[in-house]
Amino acid sequence: MAHDMTPELPSPGILRRLGAMFYDTLLLLALLMMLSYPYVWLVGADKPGLVLKTAYQIYLLAICFFFYAGFWVRGGQTLGLRTWHLKLVRDNGGPITWGIAFKRFAFAWVSLLCLGLGFLWVMHDRDKLAWHDRWSGTRLVQLSNSRSKNNP
Repeated sequence: MAHDMTPELPSPGILRRLGAMFYDTLLLLALLMMLSYPYVWLVGADKPGLVLKTAYQIYLLAICFFFYAGFWVRGGQTLGLRTWHLKLVRDNGGPITWGIAFKRFAFAWVSLLCLGLGFLWVMHDRDKLAWHDRWSGTRLVQLSNSRSKNNP
């Protein structure tokens, strides 16, 4: 299997990663609000029971997964990653599969739920990898260095 050259590109620093995360968060929040209308319409002003609340939370989590994983599987770039000239690649240069995307998504939640330490780990890691990068066999690479040599 031919490996592409992206794994040899440099890993981005924390500021570039946070910039991409901020862009994607704005887009995802807009999508979540829009796709919440059916639930609000169905439930109305009534206080939902545990089953409906749990189903809604699973629905929102599924939207988040398909938002990220869909972009990762189809080219390795969310809109935030594309804007910040970043790309998600596998360590071995192979394509991101749905299984790999699921592992990365699940481990990213672990990184986040540990007070964000898994994300901040890139400042300590010799390869600038977050916990979910290491655990899923993926990494972000910087595609261009269009600003200065010392960009974030």
